[in-house]
Amino acid sequence: MTTADAELPGMPVTTVDAELPGTMPAGISFGIMTAPQQVSYQDVLRVWREADGLPEIEHAWLFDHLMPIAGDPGGPALEGWTLLSALAAQTTRLRLGLLVTSNRFRPPAMLAKIATTVDIVSGGRLDFGIGVGSRPGHPLALREYLAHGLPFHETARATAGLAEACTVIRRLWTEDAPFDFAGEHVQLTGAFGSPKPVQRPHPPIVIGGRSAATLRVVAEHADVWNIPGGDIADAIGRSALLDRYCAEIGRDPASIVRSIHLPVLLDQPHVTRAMVREATAAGFRHVVLGLPAPFPEGIGQWVVDEIVRSLHRK
Repeated sequence: MTTADAELPGMPVTTVDAELPGTMPAGISFGIMTAPQQVSYQDVLRVWREADGLPEIEHAWLFDHLMPIAGDPGGPALEGWTLLSALAAQTTRLRLGLLVTSNRFRPPAMLAKIATTVDIVSGGRLDFGIGVGSRPGHPLALREYLAHGLPFHETARATAGLAEACTVIRRLWTEDAPFDFAGEHVQLTGAFGSPKPVQRPHPPIVIGGRSAATLRVVAEHADVWNIPGGDIADAIGRSALLDRYCAEIGRDPASIVRSIHLPVLLDQPHVTRAMVREATAAGFRHVVLGLPAPFPEGIGQWVVDEIVRSLHRK
């Protein structure tokens, strides 16, 4: 028995023998990630507009880097929050966000204001993604901090700063009176957020990362936890660790949606489908499909046909 994968212009057709279709669990949401590096604004806008008209694609994401972390180091990279606001104004249905914001890039009170503005521009469609920031072992990520005069604190300090940032941002979104905050990493005087986000009490908080220290922040602050996928066994182990941290603070682990980012292999969609099946069987219900650049014409419909709908076929 064979299944032939549909041809996308410029892409090869692959034939896969004995692919096991399985049955997808209910309640899975699919989204796309369009990393804004080595592409133009018009490239990203074209894909998002197409996806906005495809109900099978429920959410769309950008990353948060100031310089490319793949491909030509001197190539283009668009700033995430500015681009997200533009895309919010050009779409009507997709939930949208950054996967994930580097907490090292922007002071948290300023970030809260930026995110509120995007939630308003989008009519309440923002999923607020945040994380510690780039891992120190990635030299192409480290260079963007040096190039922009941004401090690159060691991981323990950065993780503690993330926890304080989440606290401050939520308070700015929800509290009606000015407040002071005297943290170890964040100090505010007379902090107040106006206007508030459209979504109440606040936009969903999506925290990305896999380290044990980050997972403790997830347990305390996140509505959604995202992990870069590929190694599903590791993702399952990290999810179990998150369950344990939730139990330690008396939080129901089921209150945190499990999200995973998986690569789309245009010439081997059966591989992507297999990863999705494995991840969703393990309890990941929020699937972000990373699209490789350059983005071919019709890539949104191809994802729907060859990934999403194919997964539901028996």
